[in-house]
Parts: sequence; C-alpha cells; structure tokens
Amino acid sequence: MTSSLHHLLKKCTNMIQIKQIHAQLTTTGLMLSDVHLQGRFLSLAASLDSGDLHYPALIFSQLHHPNIFFYNTMIRAYSMTVTPLNSISVYTQILQANLLPDIYTFPFLLKACSQGPAFVQGQSVHGQAVKFGLDSYIYVNNALIHFYSITGHIEDARQLFDGAEELDVVSWNSMISSYARIGHIRTAKSLFDQMPDRNTISWSALIAGYVQCGLSREALSHFSRMQAELIKPNEVTLVSVLSACAQLGALEQGKWVHGYLKSNNMEGSVFLGTSLIDMYAKCGEVELAKEVFNGMKAKNLLAWTTMIKGLAMHGRGQVALALYSDMEMAGIVPDDVTFIGVLCACTHSGLVDQGRQIFESMSRNYGILPKIEHYGCMVDLLARCGLLDEAKHMVDNMPMEPDALIWGALMAGCRYYRNVELAEYVGKQLIQLEPDNGGVYVLLANIYAASGRLQDARKVREMMETKGIVKVAGCSVVEIRGTVYQFIVGDTTHPQIREILMKWEEIEKKLELEGYCPNKTEIFLDIDEEDKEEALARHSEKLAIAFALIDNVNGVPIRIVKNLRVCSDCHTVTKLISKIYNREIVVRDRTRFHLFKDGSCTCKDYW
Repeated sequence: MTSSLHHLLKKCTNMIQIKQIHAQLTTTGLMLSDVHLQGRFLSLAASLDSGDLHYPALIFSQLHHPNIFFYNTMIRAYSMTVTPLNSISVYTQILQANLLPDIYTFPFLLKACSQGPAFVQGQSVHGQAVKFGLDSYIYVNNALIHFYSITGHIEDARQLFDGAEELDVVSWNSMISSYARIGHIRTAKSLFDQMPDRNTISWSALIAGYVQCGLSREALSHFSRMQAELIKPNEVTLVSVLSACAQLGALEQGKWVHGYLKSNNMEGSVFLGTSLIDMYAKCGEVELAKEVFNGMKAKNLLAWTTMIKGLAMHGRGQVALALYSDMEMAGIVPDDVTFIGVLCACTHSGLVDQGRQIFESMSRNYGILPKIEHYGCMVDLLARCGLLDEAKHMVDNMPMEPDALIWGALMAGCRYYRNVELAEYVGKQLIQLEPDNGGVYVLLANIYAASGRLQDARKVREMMETKGIVKVAGCSVVEIRGTVYQFIVGDTTHPQIREILMKWEEIEKKLELEGYCPNKTEIFLDIDEEDKEEALARHSEKLAIAFALIDNVNGVPIRIVKNLRVCSDCHTVTKLISKIYNREIVVRDRTRFHLFKDGSCTCKDYW
C-alpha cells in the first residue's frame, strides 16, 4: 500500500489529486504513522499550492510532533508566497517546540526577509544563525551574502564574503550579481576575473551588468568570450544579449541569437519572445517584431506592451491602437506602462483626438491615475500638433510639478512652430531644473538662431562658457557585416578616418548637385562659414553613413543608432543620401525612428 502511494505521489500534478491522496492517507491511517510519507506529501502539497498555503498549513497542523524537516518545508513554502514573512512565525514555533534549527532553516528564512523586504527581521535571523553556530556553513553564509546584497547593504555582504572560511561558485556569483546590479561594474569584473571557476550564472551576471550600465559593446564582447569557452548560455544570458543588441541596433547579432533559440527549442519562452520583439523593433525591423509576436503561443501583458511600444516608435500609430484594442478584447488588462506606449503611438502619429480619449480612459475605465510620464506624452502630442496653448494649459494644471521632460516636449513644439516667445519662457524653466544640461542651452540658442536673433544665440553660448557647461558629444553606432562600429562627433581616431573623409567629400559633391545648402543656423560658434561647414560634416551620423557607404553592399539598409536628437542639417542630408545612393537608411535617435527612403523620412520632418 505504501509503495503504491509513493508511486501516486510521483505522478501527482495538481491540488485535486493531492486531496484525493490525502483522503487515502487519512483512511488508511498512514497519515499519522508513516513519517517519510508525511514528509513527501507535505512537500508536494506545499509546492503545488499557488495560493496562501491554507491547505498545506492545515495538513501541517494535524501532524503529531513534526520534526525540523516539516518546519523547514513550511518555511520554504511561505518564502515563495506573497506573504513571505509568515516564515518567521513558523520559525517561532520551532523555538517554542524546543527543536534545533539546521543549515536548511536559515537560507529560506533569509530568502523570506529578502522578499519582504524586512532588513531588521533578517538581521535577527542572522543573529539566530550565529547563536546556533550555523552561520559559518557555506549554505547559510551564501544566503546571508545574498540577503545583505539584495537589501542594499553591499558592504555587509562583502565583509561576509571576505571573511568566509569556504567559498563556492554561488558565493562568487552572488557578489558579482550584487555589484553589477548597483552599477559597480568594474568591481564585478574584478571579482569575475578572480573566480577559480565560472559557470553560466557567472557570465550571465556580468553580461547583464554591462547591459544595465549601458556598456552593450562590452556585453557582446563577453558573450563572444563565453561562447569561446564553450559555456552554454541560459535564458537570462540571452535576454541580456538581446537587450544589448537592441541598445546598439545590432540587427545581425540579434538575428544570430534568434537562430540560436530556434535551433535549441527555446522559442516558447515568453521572456525571450518579448526580448526578440524589443530587439527587432529597436533595430528598425518592426515587421520581424510583429512576426515574432504573432507566432507566440502565450502572450503576457509585457509582450503586448512591448509590441505596442515598438509600433509607436516607428510611427505606426493606427496599427498600435488596433493592437491595443485586440489586447483589450483578449481580456488583458493594461497597466500604466501600457498606456505610455499607447499614448506614444498617438504622439508619433499626430492622433490628437484618440490621445485625449485614451488619456481620459485611464482613470475612467481602469482606475489608473495618470503619472507624470502620461502627462508628458500628452504635452508632446499637443505640442507636435501645434496646439501650444493647450499644451501649456495642461502643463500649468497638472496635479504634479512639471519636470524637464515635460518642458522639453513643449520646447520641441516651440522650435518646430517657431514660437520664440514661449520658447524663452520654457527655456528659463528648463535651465532652472537642469542648469548643467548643455542640450537645453543648445536648443534655445538654435531657436534664436533659426529666427535670426543671432545676438541672443551668442548670449546663450556665452552663458554656457561662463558656467563651464559642455554639450554631450554626439555618438553614433553602425553595424556592418555583424560588427558594431562607433563614431564620436569630430572623430579623428578611427583607423579608416582618411577613407571616411574622402568618401564624405564625394558625398558632398553629389549633395551640391541636388541643390543642398548646409544649414548653419545650428552651428552658433564664432567661426567662419567654411569652418561651420566642416563642423557639420564631422557630425557622428554623417561619419557613420560615409563609413557604411565605403562598404557598399547594394540593397542592404544602413542602420544607425544615435545618442542625441538628429540635427536638422543631418536630417536633410540623410534624406538626400537615401535618394542619391538608392539606400534605405534607418536612424534611431533619442526620440524616435527615422526611415529615410527615396529622399523622404517617415517622421514627416517632425521629431
């Protein structure tokens, strides 16, 4: 009878079956007499109960004199619920029963305190581990390192790490992950280099840290090293690698990862599927993103939201809104992040009426109060459509203080519609909020210059110099044959810089034949006209385009990612180059995607 019940437990997959077996155990009396069977049954019941553990707790309460294994089982189960600190109550029962905790008790208690988070309770658990002489065991020490790391006390974690009698790969991985998570990537890399043995988790933690710090090229470089050492990546690794590809616009490397997922039967993961959607959308291949989305068997809210945001950044507003309607029809409830994506779709497509309706529906239909990001989308939408007075009214009547993003959206509208008076007011607000942001001064100076107020533009420039403010340098990356190349504005260090500049001279001659005249209004330095033209020619995206055209593979789109907004001169030039060389050029700048083709851009000259 006992062996048959053990066999049934192995096949048990849900709570209905658990309750049926429970009935048999109770009827036969085995529930009270067979301790081994009791233990297996409680463990299984706790693992299958995804709710509040009411049923496993009932079983536990019926046991006579449960040993430490049973208590540990309940502590572990509670640590994985939405009420993890119930584990502490179970530990209190251990002490009341005069039982001794073991090395398996404290790791789950510490996990519960990490989930809370409950730092004070975790410190008490640490004290209990010391009291019972179990803190030096590697299993407990690793849990302590993780607890202090996850609760933001990295120095305490490092002290435990450095003072440990024994370390294993889990100890090292915990510290590397912790340093990477808080942005101390150099320290994480130093520990990584000191590790006696590295596994997939070690590599994944470091790669994720590089991505989190915006060092995507380093992330991909370490992924290549990981492959060279024949370490097999896991889902976490590949999500980070896809994120790095998305940041860089590295489409070919992203496609390679997609191929790897197919060949290793990993396409079913919702997280990887969502990462693929994000990668393809940010690399300019929104149709491939849609293919991945449509092919996903299971879609969660994040997958829907990512696809909506991908369509939005490509100016496919109507398609994004249709997808949002499909999501609602599927019974998926949007959250505040979803609404940011939907409102961005309205913004990039000029859908004012739809934007107003969706903004109002947030609180009316879903009880979601708009945050500052949602107001930012609405201000941007109204300003883009020339409704500057309405946009200003929204800013003045927001329930929170406007931030730099809000004022920046209004400023962009002032620039496009040449409303210098409002731009001056907005510029003052921005300078008060971000006095060291060079981009604000540059934008205001450009607005003055474009309206012919060169003296005011010079004053802004002098203000920058007096305050020692420097504009963030423009940086562009371009992927050629699977390799990512980076260019900085005015770059002279590239090994092929002479070829690049010669190519640009060729491009300039062809541009002149098309009637191109450099837009020097955004170059407000006190230099002569010829030097202004040279300064424009050294913009990072122009260097990247020239380099890409040297490697002239017919029909292959040029894909560029830039850290700043594309200036008006570069925008004009790129449109003409797409026509002259019959090449699609995809540029992702700080605000949106630009698809240049046959002399025009999908942004319709508003960005």
